[in-house]
Amino acid sequence: MTSLALTLVPPAHPLIGRVQPPGSKSITNRALLLAGLAHGTSHLRGALKSDDTAYMARALRQMGVTVAEPDATSFVVTGDGTLRPPTGSLFLGNAGTATRFLTAAAALVAGPVVLDGDAHMRKRPIAPLLTALRSLGVDATSPTGCPPVTVHGTGHFPGGRIEIDAGLSSQYVSALLMAAACAAAPVDIVLTGTEIGAKGYVTLTTAAMQAFGAQVSQTGPGAWRITPSGYQATDYLIEPDASAATYLWAAEKLTGGAIDLGVPATAFTQPDARAYDFIAQFPCLPPVIDGAQMQDAIPTLAVLAAFNATPVRFTGIANLRVKECDRVAALATELARIRPGLAREDGDDLLVAADPGLAGQTLPTRIETYADHRIAMAFALAGLKIAGITILDPACVGKTYPGYWDALRALGVTLI
Repeated sequence: MTSLALTLVPPAHPLIGRVQPPGSKSITNRALLLAGLAHGTSHLRGALKSDDTAYMARALRQMGVTVAEPDATSFVVTGDGTLRPPTGSLFLGNAGTATRFLTAAAALVAGPVVLDGDAHMRKRPIAPLLTALRSLGVDATSPTGCPPVTVHGTGHFPGGRIEIDAGLSSQYVSALLMAAACAAAPVDIVLTGTEIGAKGYVTLTTAAMQAFGAQVSQTGPGAWRITPSGYQATDYLIEPDASAATYLWAAEKLTGGAIDLGVPATAFTQPDARAYDFIAQFPCLPPVIDGAQMQDAIPTLAVLAAFNATPVRFTGIANLRVKECDRVAALATELARIRPGLAREDGDDLLVAADPGLAGQTLPTRIETYADHRIAMAFALAGLKIAGITILDPACVGKTYPGYWDALRALGVTLI
């Protein structure tokens, strides 16, 4: 995709067909790291090939792990349980999962590791993770509290107790959990508060760890114990991406279509799959939706809410301000660009006024995507009902769903 903009032509028919969503980004990046830390050769099937996973795979190669790609949905990863000092810094674009996971794993490298990203990544906070690592004696620093980060690893992950503030991101906890299985002694990870962003992703992490042979148990509502075990290579099947599925579920509802994803909504283990229950209620979404545990699905639900019968307030979404962009502000701004007053911020909440009468109108609108894949994919949904919706920088979807525009075309949507 090289176009600087794409304009959607609202289909005059329900969207009907079969679309296979890509593999889960969250699970693919977890599996890549665990396979890279394991002894032996792991076969990862159903994997996502996108910008984010490419950054993770390249970083692992820089640290001495063999990562082969025999086909479009597979990785074959061979390692000996050791990460080696990379030549040069690890450039990770705007891949938050890769950056945070590898920051903790870098403690296992016998030497310095610099982790950096693009201009957007350099605004994304990582200080709570660095504070937690330093509490164990790991030399991990960042001048700004965001990347670039420098970790002077000793080749070992210390055992002991880690307290972590995970209010900004569950990825901090996941990063520590995965590295802790390679520690020399048991590690206890304890939340310092009751809040944790999208805690369901921690469950994804522990499930993946156990599949690679780790011994991890939850010892309390916000506490985990990891027993030293290391990882063993395995064959691992990655489920489709639930966040990607939300766009297709919403497209089906908006057009009265029938889109077969090849897997029922109930089969997903990722937190964003809970958005299906809300999407199924359209055009009668509830007046308040708490997005705390399905954060990446909020852009989908917010655009859907624009066509709802009644207004919707989204709560529990403060963490969306530190994603690829400030998604609360982006959603409010771009919805209001379609029709003034359609959405606004209220503190950290998002209020979508809702206007079913938007459907069928021609409202030429150029949607700024802020280099954020989820803003681009979500606002494409508006273009299924409103003529004149143009998505700027459409190639940004390559971060997690490179085939998104092709999927819409396959369903009969015209893009110009």
